[in-house]
Amino acid sequence: MSTKKDKSGPCPCGQPSFEKCCGRFITGGQVPATAELLMRSRYSAFALRDEAYLRATWFPDTLPEEELTSETDVKWIGLDIKKHQHASGSDEATVEFVARFKVGGKAHRLHEISNFVRQPDGSGQARWYYVDGRFPED
Repeated sequence: MSTKKDKSGPCPCGQPSFEKCCGRFITGGQVPATAELLMRSRYSAFALRDEAYLRATWFPDTLPEEELTSETDVKWIGLDIKKHQHASGSDEATVEFVARFKVGGKAHRLHEISNFVRQPDGSGQARWYYVDGRFPED
């Protein structure tokens, strides 16, 4: 189930325009050119509970079977990209981020270093996929 998003409003990832930021990827109009753009759009997809986009952008070998957006009491409230590492010509990248969210009115934060890989999709177009992540010690 997807939650509808006002295309003229701000993006859940913190940028001023959903349509010009993550909306262009989530609606399928464009493919994120970097792992950082994919990370931002995946955060927005979590905020919007867009299960289909999250599954389509997760590397098939590590994609969990369970529903990704089943936690209806989570309210995503902010994203801070700390670092994006991608060596020129490489098909691997990492993005370190802190995502803030609330559950039952209580604030939490998720600090993760995510791994991404770029490979051709079914139509042969190269695209980034989320593989997995680890939680650094704060």
